[in-house]
Amino acid sequence: MVRNFLCLFAYAIFLTGCVNVHSTEQANKCKFAATCERVKKPAQVLRHVVLFKLKDGITAEQVKKIENESCALPSKIDEIYDFEWGTDISVENLQQGFTHCCIFTFLSESDRDIYLNHPAHTEFGSRLKPYLDKLLVLDYWTKQ
Repeated sequence: MVRNFLCLFAYAIFLTGCVNVHSTEQANKCKFAATCERVKKPAQVLRHVVLFKLKDGITAEQVKKIENESCALPSKIDEIYDFEWGTDISVENLQQGFTHCCIFTFLSESDRDIYLNHPAHTEFGSRLKPYLDKLLVLDYWTKQ
């Protein structure tokens, strides 16, 4: 009986170790590592902020297509470390007509440069251009 208990106890410890190793490996493989609990965020990242205003008169379907295409860029360009986006909800009325914001995060300027010249990015820009009224792009290194 004691032997069975010791075997069961040893198996439980072994199994727990396997689960922890698996979880750590999964966290290390996470494409958007900044959102994984077990992965330490880099001290500094490069943000590429894109604000755009779509032309008046485009349909809700066209807007949705543009949003979906911009959200697909991280799955097509490995150098994108993290991505988020949203539409304006400000009550201050200072947005100057800009309706959408996309924030791309990179670990280096060379990663950002690869993104800028990547065929998926240039193709998206070409598809966006007919619907675009205004565009503003700002890049910065984060500071603590």
